[in-house]
Amino acid sequence: MRAFSYERARTPQDASIAVARTPEAKFIAGGTNLLDLMKLEIERPRHLIDVNGLGFDKIETTQDGGLRIGALVRNTDLAAHERVRRDYGVLSRALVSGASGQLRNKATTAGNLLQRTRCPYFYDPAQPCNKREPGSGCGALQGINRQHAVIGASQACIATHPSDMAVAMRVLDATVETLAPDGKTRSIPIADFHRLPGDTPHLETNLAHGELITAVTLPRPIGGAQIYRKVRDRASYAFALVSVAAIVQPDGSGRVAFGGVAHKPWRVEAAEPAMSRGAKAVSERAFTGAKATEQNAFKLPLAERTLAAVLAEARA
Repeated sequence: MRAFSYERARTPQDASIAVARTPEAKFIAGGTNLLDLMKLEIERPRHLIDVNGLGFDKIETTQDGGLRIGALVRNTDLAAHERVRRDYGVLSRALVSGASGQLRNKATTAGNLLQRTRCPYFYDPAQPCNKREPGSGCGALQGINRQHAVIGASQACIATHPSDMAVAMRVLDATVETLAPDGKTRSIPIADFHRLPGDTPHLETNLAHGELITAVTLPRPIGGAQIYRKVRDRASYAFALVSVAAIVQPDGSGRVAFGGVAHKPWRVEAAEPAMSRGAKAVSERAFTGAKATEQNAFKLPLAERTLAAVLAEARA
């Protein structure tokens, strides 16, 4: 690990300004992903700004009946919250399927959204990776890519986003609230928060440097059967090969987002009117233009079958 300096932020704007004035500075809260990457010298921040004391650790009801989740709410606390369990069950289920109990006790809402890919080529400095070193190439394209993206990828990167929570946030139409160094705030729809790789896979979100996540807001609950199903190589502490977050209404209509298949949580709203006709109809629309490799082509039928199992569970 390389040497770095450290400070504790006193106010949200102080934290934002401190990162903005130092090109190689990073926010740190739980540190469950950042510290691992620093030990491997994949992340090399020269300065860390600790945001744990900023008070963003509350879950509050919004005026329209939704929920405002502070950026520092731990994953364990969010999954166990009474209203989340009752009104946003897909989120609670997604959270408890991720990582381990110890990590969920430390990991934060904002950090979960910002976690970086687990692509082995990204984690190995001896391998080419455009996400780690722009312009170096993508080792996964012709390498071992069983876990990688089948849609939304590019010739620069075929990595997947690892978050379970983000897939549930996507199906719930969450909004990410932020604070900029100049004091301006903005609300970013979760659909626009993460980026597809294109030619710049090292740019993973639409946050500006120094822009601080303060909260995530969920709209008022819409009811329905809320299910999160994760298919992985082993029963725990593994990232999704395919995951499905779905909200299914009694008439068969609903919403669905997929994880493990793209560089960001994958939801195609135009496919959702087909939910009442079954998983095949939805998958054909949701994965139009998919480009799988020989090793990960199984993900496309797996996504369809996983959705079919989710729809069957919802009907039951």
